[in-house]
Amino acid sequence: MKRYEGETCVLAYSGGLDTSVAVAWLRETLGFEVVTCTGDLGATGDLGAVQRKAIASGARKAIVQDARDIFVRYFVWPALQAGALYEERYPLATALGRPLLAKLLVDAARSENARFVAHGCTGKGNDQVRFDLAVGALAPDLTVIAPMRGGMNMTREEEIDYARKHGIAVEATKKSPYSVDENLWGRSIEAGVLEDPWGRPPRDVYQWTADPEEVPAPPYELEISFVEGVPVGLDGEEQSGVDLIKTLNVVGGKYGVGRIDMVEDRLVGIKSREIYEAPAAVLLHQAQRALEALVLTKDALRFKARVAQEYAELVYNGLWFSAHHQDLAAYVRSTQRFVTGEVRLRLDRGTSTVVGRRSAHSLYQTALATYGKGDAFDHRASEGFITVFGLPLRTQARTQALWGEGSEAALEIPRKALTAQTDRAKPQRARK
Repeated sequence: MKRYEGETCVLAYSGGLDTSVAVAWLRETLGFEVVTCTGDLGATGDLGAVQRKAIASGARKAIVQDARDIFVRYFVWPALQAGALYEERYPLATALGRPLLAKLLVDAARSENARFVAHGCTGKGNDQVRFDLAVGALAPDLTVIAPMRGGMNMTREEEIDYARKHGIAVEATKKSPYSVDENLWGRSIEAGVLEDPWGRPPRDVYQWTADPEEVPAPPYELEISFVEGVPVGLDGEEQSGVDLIKTLNVVGGKYGVGRIDMVEDRLVGIKSREIYEAPAAVLLHQAQRALEALVLTKDALRFKARVAQEYAELVYNGLWFSAHHQDLAAYVRSTQRFVTGEVRLRLDRGTSTVVGRRSAHSLYQTALATYGKGDAFDHRASEGFITVFGLPLRTQARTQALWGEGSEAALEIPRKALTAQTDRAKPQRARK
């Protein structure tokens, strides 16, 4: 295996077993001087402890940074404004964190004059793609090394033995039954018994959310304030993005809101059963959509839904630092000009419901919508509208006679479709 004596490699470092072993392995096997880079996105905890552990594992230098505010302002909020939910459910917590960690990695490599960077992703997941593509977009001259993808190839037990041999502190000797990643925006859980999509998730899977059957009986209402699509306050009190998300995670989790159980399509081509806990993300996406429904036109809502799907795919696939993302983000920002107001949510035993919304830019007009006194809608205008709107339909009916001579013909197509569906559902006898 080629060695890189005297070269510096900057390693994205979490402080866990894999990356701690990677520090020593990169030094011993490849000859690198290792500098670690750690960004706290809301789950790292004591950055000083992480820094000390990196040095104890053999790193020449350990760079740590509290990146929570950057994460929320420049990654989470734009994705929320876009309405980005992968396959209409996953709020992209891990996927949003990876491009920021990759940027911190590149910045550290530049400051250390390093030509190599490394990460601890395996060769089967999505994160390897996100790291590699982000580094390639920001610094195509850097070489990415992935020890877990090839070369290191150790089981967890072998990693523990390797760590002890090299004097690396090992906090646990028993492997967790799950693979977990978390940041402010959500918690991702997979593997173990969760790999059976028919099996009910065990209780110990969930750490942020209470069992809906055990939450407080009285429902709870809260009010979220937005300015141009960005959440800025709770119950009339202004809060920073980081604090607002932390509060909603606690409150939503207390009422069992934010559990997501789905089978998703990974970028590498396989289906995977995933469990997510994201109380704040679920509540904020729901509230933001409700406010948009109040202030955006029908056409804007329809087209933005398409953009949201494209945006989510782009983030999930690791293309944050792409021109395509810049173009979509410009459109999204334009749509948020009037998304300012308040939304009231009701939390009750695992569910959240929009029970109120208001905005100075509301397109909802009571005088037009009401059926009571004060109705300002011109009912007589509807006749002419229907005549013009239905003109193409009547013209086609007269010239092409799609439905034949009688109304019975209108049942023919549904009848044929239903018959075919019933035939397909019948059990097929095996041929002798």
